[in-house]
Amino acid sequence: MLNMRPLFNTLGMGSALRGKNVHRDQEKRMKRLASAALMLVLAGAACAQDARPLAAPVTAPAPAPPADVGSVDAIVAALYDVISGPAAQRRDWNRLRSLFAPQGKLVAVGLRADGSSLATAMTVDDYIGRVTKPFSEAGFYESELARTSESFGRVVHVFSTYQSRHAPGDARPFQRGINSIQLYHDGQRWWIVNLLWHAESDRQPLPERLLKSR
Repeated sequence: MLNMRPLFNTLGMGSALRGKNVHRDQEKRMKRLASAALMLVLAGAACAQDARPLAAPVTAPAPAPPADVGSVDAIVAALYDVISGPAAQRRDWNRLRSLFAPQGKLVAVGLRADGSSLATAMTVDDYIGRVTKPFSEAGFYESELARTSESFGRVVHVFSTYQSRHAPGDARPFQRGINSIQLYHDGQRWWIVNLLWHAESDRQPLPERLLKSR
């Protein structure tokens, strides 16, 4: 999937007291007020969190073309196909929505400069909102290089090695990585429940075992 640079928003609270005429007792009062204000903010956030519903309401996805969801091979192929295309070509976003379960998630995993990892979770519409502009500016074609799968009952986990190019004829991909895809069958069709991806980097190259299907 498209590699994303996570956005970090930092909220800082504090106060600075300057001037030669500031008395120590005034400084202490200001610190107490700041502490009390912080406690109120945290208490309010906790109450707001407790008031949130356990699960947000979801809408039914668009009907999927039967050919897209009849098998694991078909739904994985549809996933790669629907996000690929030349610059400025509008993707069939309803088709993408139709592949995912109503509460399905996409999760991008990246590395910070200090080597720690960060996961950014998105709904399908979050993902669409993030990639629409980049897709309008440059071609993006993603294909499967290799795959390993495990299954039990109606649950399947696909570990799909991907490669991304700006044009189908590009000699080398500009990016490779792993799409970890969880799917289930409801008795009528396959659904993507979660899609988690991690791009290859110099610090974390893909091992040889993931470059061949097993």
